[in-house]
Amino acid sequence: MPTKSPLAVFINCPFDSRYQKFFDAIVFTVIRCGFDARCAREIDDGGGIRIDKIMNLIEACPYGIHDISRTELDTASNLPRFNMPLELGIFLGARR
Repeated sequence: MPTKSPLAVFINCPFDSRYQKFFDAIVFTVIRCGFDARCAREIDDGGGIRIDKIMNLIEACPYGIHDISRTELDTASNLPRFNMPLELGIFLGARR
C-alpha cells in the first residue's frame, strides 16, 4: 500500500508518447511546488488487482490533478476508454 502523505498529489492523465511532454510538465510543477507526484505508473508491476492498487494510491493522496481531455475512441474496438474518468470518479468518491 502506498504511504500516505499530506503532500501527495495523484496525477490522472494519459501515459502515451503524445502526452509525455505534458506529463513531464505536470510532474515538474508538482515537485517544484513542494508536493509529491504520484500516479498509476508507479504501481504497474503486473501482480495483484490493478483497480485495488489505484484505489490504494488514491487513498494516499489528498490532492489530485485530472486531465480527462483525451478520453477518445479506441482504434481497435471503436469504444471509448473510460479509465481516466473512472479514476476521477474514484478520487472524488474517496474525498467524499
